[in-house]
Amino acid sequence: EQVIVTAARLPPSAAEAAFSVVHLGEGDLVRSQRVDEAVGQTPGVSLFRRTSSLSANPTTQGISLRAIAPSGAGRTLVTLDGVPLNDPFGGWVIWSQLAPESLTGIDIVRGAGAGPYGAGALTGVIGLRERDGGIAADVSAGELGSQRASAAAVSTLGRLEFFGAASYDKSDGYVPVRGDRRGAADTRTDLEAKSIAGRVDMATALGLLSLRGGFFEEDRGAGLAGARANASGNVFSATLVKAPRGAALGWRLQAWRRTSDLFNSSVAVAADRATTTPANSQDKTPATGKGLNAALRRKVGGLEWELGADARFNDGEVRERFRYMNGAYTRTRVAGGETSVVGAYADGSWTTGPWLVAGGLRLDHWENTDGHRVERDAATGAVTLDSHPADRDGNVVSGRLGVKRELANDVVLRASGYTGFRPASLNELHRPFRVGNDITEANAALKPERLQGFELGVSRKGDKGLVAATAFWNRIEDPITNVTLSGTLRQRQNAGRIDAV
Repeated sequence: EQVIVTAARLPPSAAEAAFSVVHLGEGDLVRSQRVDEAVGQTPGVSLFRRTSSLSANPTTQGISLRAIAPSGAGRTLVTLDGVPLNDPFGGWVIWSQLAPESLTGIDIVRGAGAGPYGAGALTGVIGLRERDGGIAADVSAGELGSQRASAAAVSTLGRLEFFGAASYDKSDGYVPVRGDRRGAADTRTDLEAKSIAGRVDMATALGLLSLRGGFFEEDRGAGLAGARANASGNVFSATLVKAPRGAALGWRLQAWRRTSDLFNSSVAVAADRATTTPANSQDKTPATGKGLNAALRRKVGGLEWELGADARFNDGEVRERFRYMNGAYTRTRVAGGETSVVGAYADGSWTTGPWLVAGGLRLDHWENTDGHRVERDAATGAVTLDSHPADRDGNVVSGRLGVKRELANDVVLRASGYTGFRPASLNELHRPFRVGNDITEANAALKPERLQGFELGVSRKGDKGLVAATAFWNRIEDPITNVTLSGTLRQRQNAGRIDAV
């Protein structure tokens, strides 16, 4: 059987059918103006906040699957044709960097992602597939001063294929506090977001070569006077893919680099909501993520296997002012470090008659290095805190196993078990923050979160589409939780368990 790849990604593996995978196509995407809203159509997808990225602060745009303890950092790996989109400093996803028109589909793998997915896929993977043909555009305006323009197109010139996408989104926003509870301190959650991306694909003797670059920026109000956020970044990637054809070997080699920055100011609100007082100014958060991944795949008869390896490296720091007193910030902070995860995996499936058996195993090595947190008196420059936690590392083994059985009348039964992990982000390791009167301390001793789970599913394809039901159980060991240590101090800790049903 010959499979022709028209984009820089390997075709879906046969193993997918043994696990809980949901595919969203262009028909699902055209009904949404934001990618996170499109993803939110799937049962079990949970944003950290109930509001979409139209009004959510960048640091709250984390996402989780299976409704498992969503957080700002997110417990799901989000990729675009294999390139991670999670922020290298905080782990959240800036959804405005992509418009739905630029995508041809979304694959949502619910359940811990061992195999080719690796670090960060604690509750699953959201794989975005960029457009590889056709044209899509949207120009619209609406209430609250909303204006939107977005377009994406693919064009062929000789042996070259060009992709381009651009989007602009503007809204005056709304005041999130209602009625007589609203005060002069409450303002609109206005937004201005823009993004642009381009890609060149070229067929070579070694395979399909794809070079891609993208840039995004968003500026938004937080709904309170004096509180704003600005997030920006860019990403570059190079991918070389050769599709498996018949019994011939297929492979993928990919390198990527992304940068991000974040300005985020917060305020304290007076009891009568008439005024605000500055609380923190996160002036800059420069961060860089880079990585490599490679895979070999072959299919012989009913046996398909894939061997691969990947490496991800993140570095970044926050530069902020805090402790506002007598009309000025009295402290400054620089905090950050480096993290890395390097892993290898083997994944495969065997199909015979109505049976499909699939599984994978991977080994990852993680490191947290060069951690630092230096706080100074803003007026004198005197050091008030100088912390350099020891470097830490460890190994994690994860895996998955699934079985599918096709019955009569298009009924399918499946069962699967899996484990996964997520290393702590630089934000969780090194940056404390304050919400109201609660201060959450950083914890450089955090270990990766780990999850185990299993599920049973049944589905039937009928005249009105696919009907499916799934029962699942998951357990997170050593989750990152906010444990109260005193009346006003909290610390990120590895402690206890979370069972999610």
